[in-house]
Amino acid sequence: MTESKSNGPGEAAGWPDYRAVWRWHFYAGLFCVPFVVVLSISGSIYLFKQEIESWIDRPYDGLSVRGRPEPPSKQVAAALAAFPGASFHAYELPQADDESTRVIVRRGGEALRVYVHPESLRVLHAVVEEDRLMRRLFRLHGELLMGDRGSAIVELASSWAIVMIVTGLFLWWPRGARRLGGVLYPRLGRGSRIFWRDLHAATGLWVSGFALVLLLTGLPWAKFWGDYFRGARRLTGTAVARQDWTNGAVPRAMTEPDGGHAGHGGARGGRGSGSRPTADLAALDRIAATVGPLRLPPPVVIAPPEAPSTGGPAAGSLADWTARSMTANRPYRVDLVMDGATGAIKGRKGFGDRHPIDRIVGVGIALHEGRLFGPPNQLLGLATAAGLVLLSVSSVVLWLRRRDPGTLGAPRPLARPAFAPGLLLTIFALGVYLPLFGASLLAVLAAEKLILGRIPSVSHWLGLQTSRA
Repeated sequence: MTESKSNGPGEAAGWPDYRAVWRWHFYAGLFCVPFVVVLSISGSIYLFKQEIESWIDRPYDGLSVRGRPEPPSKQVAAALAAFPGASFHAYELPQADDESTRVIVRRGGEALRVYVHPESLRVLHAVVEEDRLMRRLFRLHGELLMGDRGSAIVELASSWAIVMIVTGLFLWWPRGARRLGGVLYPRLGRGSRIFWRDLHAATGLWVSGFALVLLLTGLPWAKFWGDYFRGARRLTGTAVARQDWTNGAVPRAMTEPDGGHAGHGGARGGRGSGSRPTADLAALDRIAATVGPLRLPPPVVIAPPEAPSTGGPAAGSLADWTARSMTANRPYRVDLVMDGATGAIKGRKGFGDRHPIDRIVGVGIALHEGRLFGPPNQLLGLATAAGLVLLSVSSVVLWLRRRDPGTLGAPRPLARPAFAPGLLLTIFALGVYLPLFGASLLAVLAAEKLILGRIPSVSHWLGLQTSRA
């Protein structure tokens, strides 16, 4: 939402039509601003997930451990004893001897994170996974606490935000400007009207690049776009049996492939969604002894078999266990298939073993989460989020200052707007890549043409009357 530059009489047939671009930039911004603010604030907090969770868990780490920690099997048994009827779901390999052990158990359809003292086996704390602070933030950021319906709203807002940024860059493009003031930085001393316009334009320039990256890398988590993407991969023969991220409802346990970013989606089936068979915990000791010295990037999660093998009562120990590095820097993730009987590694899958598409998405997810290149990545994400909030605030100020009383303040369309092939091709491409945007665009255009434009009072308030310049 920025100031208009009226097309001259000879410019109406040109493409791109400045007035039309400005009009759609206005509409996109008007719809997106509330969501951009919510997603920017929640996303900027999520960038520091590891640091925040370490601070929350500090009462259960740095413990007094005088002797040698008890074996993992006894630690898991202590967690299960504290919650009768619960089943063992996952064990997180401690990073130090003085840390409490995190054990995930499932009881009554809920996953519980249990903190166990590694020496005394005393249960220090337990919390429902979905009630943890960061999990709630995940659901807010990815689905507005509304499940798949909220995920669709976030996807729609993200799609229009992409349109908002692209049209904003076109409006920003300096036409004949000879100075950097008002282009790269706001001009001071020219009055508040110029200041807010320049602040909006300059801020949009500096944050637009990485903001587009964040929006695009967030799409695979969305329910509708994620399913759309899966379908496209099936049609092109690039689908895999199990991709390394999930979309839709929130995963129920940290053993899910995308358990580290649950707010953006989750699986409704498969591993992690149901109870596991009774596991031979002695196998856990053997597996932990093998995996520990490998020094995989933490957190490392060991999970029992999904289903027991046939062959007798001890078959559960012979089935395949898994050990996964769930590091947020996904290019460093490793999946291991473990032999429960011997603790030996039966299979190993690293980032380089994944499909190229999965590797591209994985790098994008790590970048989105602020973990691809450490603290600079976090600071870049934080600066972008702050810039988007500033962009939103300045757009509202500009809108309230320029709109006429009794109107929405939308730029009026030209009497004879241009419909060049390039414009139609661009809209079509965006509609194919962002199907919710395409559907919503058709709905808006139909509503304007068939209903809103035929009601004089509504047409006046929305600014649907055409303009000659």
